[in-house]
Amino acid sequence: MSDEKQAQYSMAALPADERPRERLHRLGSEAMSTAELIAIVLGSGMKGCSVLQLANQVVSHFGSLSALAEATVAELCLIKGLGKAKAIQLKAAFSLGGRLSKQSFTQKYRIESPLHAYNLVKDELANEKKEWFVVILLDVKGFVIAQEVVAIGTLSETLVHPREVFYPAIRHCASSVILIHNHPSGDPKPSKEDYTITEILVKVGSLMSIPVRDHIIIGKERYISLKQEGFSFVSSL
Repeated sequence: MSDEKQAQYSMAALPADERPRERLHRLGSEAMSTAELIAIVLGSGMKGCSVLQLANQVVSHFGSLSALAEATVAELCLIKGLGKAKAIQLKAAFSLGGRLSKQSFTQKYRIESPLHAYNLVKDELANEKKEWFVVILLDVKGFVIAQEVVAIGTLSETLVHPREVFYPAIRHCASSVILIHNHPSGDPKPSKEDYTITEILVKVGSLMSIPVRDHIIIGKERYISLKQEGFSFVSSL
């Protein structure tokens, strides 16, 4: 589609008082409907369908904002008029919103038990087909500063280096960390390698004055805390 033809179905083609961008500028985002906000992200519609009509079709197709946010690029492309480029724009917008929401949540979230840490990451890790190694960064009072994926392994192993684990902790000035990884098999029983890497990271954390508080292994709908299992997180160094 040429720029001239595309402009015919863009927001500029709508009556001035119906243009989402102008309405947002005048009234603020709180006064905008979901479809209007999506129209701003999309930018243009298609032949015979304005950008606002296309946005309404997107909302109607998925039924809820949460379902739309979880849709894949391929699923978004199933909607007529929503090509790959527009689908990627939508996916990027929802991904940014999700990251901001998670950041706002974690900054107010205090971990006082292994269950708290498990609840923080279980939805992300429980069904992964590969091992993900995550480090949760805590401030001096136990509130979450951030969480970062530091390694993604194969179906059977994860390669974790202390540098990748403690670099985020240094960058965020964390007072302590909690280690978490998943077992794709669904069985959270710790392996010999799990104990070995934990011992190494506890020693490194002690040397850096960034103690490791726990190492939690996530399986299918359950978890194991090495601290609760009796593993000592006090380094012998």
